Amino acid sequence: MKTDAKKENQALDGAVVPTFFKYLIPSLVGLVAMTSAALVDGIFIGNYVGVTALAAVNLILPIMTLLFGVAIMVSIGGSVRGGKYLGERNKAAASAIFSKTLLFVAVYGAVVIGLGLVFEEELFSVLGATEELFPVMAEYYRIMMPLLFPQLITIALYFFVRLDGFPNLAAAALVIGSALNVVLDYLFIAEYGWGLTGAAVATGLSHALTMLVLLVYFLRPQRELRFNIRQDNWSEVLQAAYNGVSEFINEVSGGIIAFIFNWLLIQRAGVNGVAAITVVNYLIFLSFMLFFAISDSIQVLVSQNFGARNAERIRAFLGTAGAMIALLSIVFVGALLTISEPLVYLFVEDQNSTDMVALATEFVAYVWPLFLFAGFNMLISGYLTAIHHPFKSGLMSRARAWCRTGRPCGRNPLS
Repeated sequence: MKTDAKKENQALDGAVVPTFFKYLIPSLVGLVAMTSAALVDGIFIGNYVGVTALAAVNLILPIMTLLFGVAIMVSIGGSVRGGKYLGERNKAAASAIFSKTLLFVAVYGAVVIGLGLVFEEELFSVLGATEELFPVMAEYYRIMMPLLFPQLITIALYFFVRLDGFPNLAAAALVIGSALNVVLDYLFIAEYGWGLTGAAVATGLSHALTMLVLLVYFLRPQRELRFNIRQDNWSEVLQAAYNGVSEFINEVSGGIIAFIFNWLLIQRAGVNGVAAITVVNYLIFLSFMLFFAISDSIQVLVSQNFGARNAERIRAFLGTAGAMIALLSIVFVGALLTISEPLVYLFVEDQNSTDMVALATEFVAYVWPLFLFAGFNMLISGYLTAIHHPFKSGLMSRARAWCRTGRPCGRNPLS
């Protein structure tokens, strides 16, 4: 019991700044590792397979974001609900929402992945791909879709493992999986020449390893959350999903905007246009993962203190997070304004892709103002989710999505 009490107090009673960084640093390490693996994917695909393959992967993005959006919505909504229960010292209720979230994500993933494979060509047509791109997209899609199942399970496990006081395990799982992805990318794409097939297999196997590492959580005797397949009151999953609606808006709006830009660019600029926006997305993905790590840490800490009614600690955590976001925003804007072209050239061969590089650097000139607001928007949205204000959180996410369309924020091609 002493061990349990001490573990509970880490979020509720520890010094604010050390506790914040105790949760933030593992999240940053894990998410940066995961993002770096995604960047390496893009570098290997762009340099060894070509810009057409890079464009084909980006055309599939809206399907992935819709698939992940529901899983993230339920997982984050369930985890902040579980955090409130832990703050109230109600371990049984926290374990129940953990079990129901994991079961829902597993069933949902199996059904949607199956439907996605059955209606493959119809989906490609809706996404705006030309028929000559179908074989290129299918090479990646048919392998990736089944292998997305462990990643969906990973999403649910990640948020609850962190919630239960094991941020280092969550980070280690992401780092190990990302390291495997980089190694397999080099072997399958650069050495063996498997092209997009190699990229899909490398990514899928790394997701499976990440899930296996997270499953070590169930061997930890000091964990608070217990899994039980027998559950009732399944309406609580819908309530949790509603609380995570802002995260669903984040994911789905990104997919919708990616679809719109892909469709417009392939009509006006062809494959080079889609490849250019893909490279810009890779660059922005890294910074957004850092912002997300801060928001993610705030959700874990605030949800528990919300349940324990510790308003002063909530304000202190928010102030610390806001200072971190301000510093990171300055760094990202400076990098985009000074070294954007060298960053773009990481993804392509110099001699063959000058038109695509010119488009990509032009897109960067449009998107950099986004970094002045995006981090704070994520922080506020995460805070509102943690204190169970999904409608307001959803409005914040919708505002960010509206900004991404470029209407009030200028011509912003971020997808």
